[in-house]
Amino acid sequence: MLLTIRHDIRYRYAAPVTYSIQQFRVTPASGAAQIVRHWHVEAPGKLDATRDAYGNALHTLVLTKPHNEIHVSVAGEVETEALSDGRLFDEAGPIPLEHFTCATPLTLPDAAIRELAHRVSALDTPASLVALTERIGERVRYRNEPASAAGTAAQALASGFGDARDLAHLMLACCRARGVPARCVSGYVDADGHDVAMHAWTDVWVEHGWVSVDAAQAGFAGERHCRLAVARDYEAAAPVRGSRVGGKEEALTVHVSIDAQPDQ
Repeated sequence: MLLTIRHDIRYRYAAPVTYSIQQFRVTPASGAAQIVRHWHVEAPGKLDATRDAYGNALHTLVLTKPHNEIHVSVAGEVETEALSDGRLFDEAGPIPLEHFTCATPLTLPDAAIRELAHRVSALDTPASLVALTERIGERVRYRNEPASAAGTAAQALASGFGDARDLAHLMLACCRARGVPARCVSGYVDADGHDVAMHAWTDVWVEHGWVSVDAAQAGFAGERHCRLAVARDYEAAAPVRGSRVGGKEEALTVHVSIDAQPDQ
C-alpha cells in the first residue's frame, strides 16, 4: 500500500509568545513494515535533528523572537507492507525488553485491569493478543475524538470509553500486568475516507518478535498503518510536545489527510 500523507499543525496564541520549544516525532523510519519514499518537515525556524533513546527521529524547534503563531507542515509518501499475524520481523530495538514490562503513570494496572488481563488464558501467540483486544473492546467503547480521552488506562476502563491512546494504554497495562513486554506506537492510520487523526496502537513481544496490534480496531496493525515512534506510553511517543513563555490562551489546529493506493 502506498500512503501519501499530509499533516498540518498550527498553534495560535492570544498574546505574543516570547520563547517556545517544540519537539516533533513526525518522521517515520524505514523498516520491515514500511519504506519511506520521501518525507519533508517544514517549520518557521531551524529544526535540529537527532534520535531519542528509543531510536525515534526527533526534531527540535526553538523560537526566541516574539510570535503569535507556529505552523508546521509535514508531507511524504510511505510504502507499507501487509503483516502476517501482525509480525514486524524487526529487531528488538536499542532498549532492553525488560524496560517495556514496567508500568508508567498512564499504564499503571489496578485490580480491574488485572482481572481483564487474565480473561485471556495466555498472551503467547498473535491470536491471543487479538483475543485480548476483543475483551478490551467489550469493556471500553472507542471514540475517535480527542475530547473523549480518559487519561489513564484505569480511567478508560472505569469510564467505559476512550480514544486510541486510551485503548493502547489499556492494552499496554494488561500485557505488563502479565509480565509481557509491550510498547506504544504513535503514527497515522488510513480510515477509508473517514476523518483521520493521529493514532496509537501497541507492539507486543511474542515468540521472539514484535507483534503489532491495534486495540481500537480489535485486530492486527497492517498496511494502512504508518509508524512514527515507539516508547513505553503515548506521552513519550507523542508527535508533538513543547513548552512556551507567554502567549496566554492557545488554540491548536491539527489536520491529517491520507491517500491510500494499492501497490502497482
